[in-house]
Amino acid sequence: MTSSRRRKTVGRRRGAVAVIDIGSNSLRLVVYDDLNRAPRVLFNEKVLCGLGRDIDETGKLHPEGVKLATENLRRFVSLARAIPVSRLHVLATAAVRDAADGGAFVRKLERSLRIRANILSGAEEGRLSAFGVIAGIPGAAGLMGDLGGASVELVPLSGGQIGPSASLPIGPLRLHDIADDERRLRDIIDRHLDSLRWLDDRTFNEFYAVGGAWRALARIHMEQSGYPLHVIQQYTLSRSASEDFLQVVAQQSRKSLEKITAISRKRLETVPFAARVLYRLLRRTQPKRLIFSAYGLREGHLYHLLDELEQQQDPLLVGAATMAQSHRRFGGAGDELFAWTQPLYPRETPDHRRLRHAAALLSEIAWAEHPDYRAEQALRMTLFMPLPGINHGERAFLATTLHTRYGGDDPGETVRRLLDDESLTMARSIGLALRLGTTLTGGVPGLLSGARLGLENGTLHLTLGRESTKRLGETVYRRLDALGKAIGKKVEIRL
Repeated sequence: MTSSRRRKTVGRRRGAVAVIDIGSNSLRLVVYDDLNRAPRVLFNEKVLCGLGRDIDETGKLHPEGVKLATENLRRFVSLARAIPVSRLHVLATAAVRDAADGGAFVRKLERSLRIRANILSGAEEGRLSAFGVIAGIPGAAGLMGDLGGASVELVPLSGGQIGPSASLPIGPLRLHDIADDERRLRDIIDRHLDSLRWLDDRTFNEFYAVGGAWRALARIHMEQSGYPLHVIQQYTLSRSASEDFLQVVAQQSRKSLEKITAISRKRLETVPFAARVLYRLLRRTQPKRLIFSAYGLREGHLYHLLDELEQQQDPLLVGAATMAQSHRRFGGAGDELFAWTQPLYPRETPDHRRLRHAAALLSEIAWAEHPDYRAEQALRMTLFMPLPGINHGERAFLATTLHTRYGGDDPGETVRRLLDDESLTMARSIGLALRLGTTLTGGVPGLLSGARLGLENGTLHLTLGRESTKRLGETVYRRLDALGKAIGKKVEIRL
């Protein structure tokens, strides 16, 4: 992806867009700042309504759930129009499509709220959830599972492409009444999985878990294991570790779970069932890794609205460029810094190259902070920034780079647990190079054209043109020396 194409796309504003997701258990409104490859969330609110509770017995939506959903849909639509948004998308899933009164429920909402709602088929729901995984993890390959309140959607993924979607009626709300019959519960789940013949014909190295109840499982595991970075997106466990954990959670009551986690009571009601379903899925498909995805149906819906060129863009770089625009000082020199530091890394991998590019784009992220806290703020902002397209190790790499760019020394225990020594050294060297480039120019775009970095015969040399020599000073010498020591090279300034 060229920087010119990226800049053009970031500058193509369509306006804020809202998605209301009418799920079997939850109702959610998310407002995004724009329709692009890395939209940012402006507003996010969820209500657990339980529309699909008892649907197998009654065949209808739960009356209390209908009342709660109707009240909050009125609120959500009013908020979306007040923000305002350029487009409002309303999506309804398993409970609404399966209930005898689901269509009437939606038509009443459309008339009273003046909206249009789309009741998704099981195949459409799975397809959009799979697109959501791809939106957050480009090139994802394995099996995607999206657990809703009333159903599980399964879709195979291969190199960023999706296969046929299957929807199984084994959501927690449908299993609630047989909670005490462990054998029957297992048999029902396995029978539905057995109906998918293609599960036996494929090998899946990764299982991508989507859905609120499965995200709750990830949070519980993080808390119990003392994991240093509480970011759901791309939180990864081995299958063996996953199965041991899921077996324990599946046997817990809600009261027991309340003692070990701060997750809401309503969500905890579904967590043991979610653990049972996920356990049976992992036992059946035998993946090597379980990867949790915070991106799902809503993000997939936005992704499928993009044109093909936009879908192919790197979401990390688009997201970093968008974030950089909101932290600009003199216009932004990220692309220049990226090109300027290139000679230092002639043999870098494509993965390191995109991380170096993202770090350069984000190099001004903490300039407005108090000088004593810029490094610390840069570290925290990058660790927790909602950037797609990176795993936890890559997130720690970026955070270390920007921490160093602002003069930080030790990035702390969180980073050290996520990065090996080689990656830590590489991240620090990039940070020092960005710091040197920013010192030479004061962050003003265009001034790096008079300076050039290079490696020759074991020496790091900085070559300056006539105008650039006017900006030499003690700070430049000091920061050039620091970069040379970091990469193990002597330094030389050429005029």
